[in-house]
Amino acid sequence: MATSIRLNSDIEERLNFLSAHTGRTKAYYLRQIIEKGLCDLEDYYLASEVLERIRKEEEKTFSIDEVEQSIGLAD
Repeated sequence: MATSIRLNSDIEERLNFLSAHTGRTKAYYLRQIIEKGLCDLEDYYLASEVLERIRKEEEKTFSIDEVEQSIGLAD
């Protein structure tokens, strides 16, 4: 899927520099940035949703002692 974005000149200059000095294409780095950024955003927003449910007491939490006991690691 082709998508276009507009970059500010500082970002474009950095991307050009990186591309020129490594021999990789700008498209390669843009894909890498998007993939990593998307994973980070998914982690953040999904964790935020869980945290909100915990705050509202809609999500059960367990202490480390409870977890250890439930899997047979308690002393």
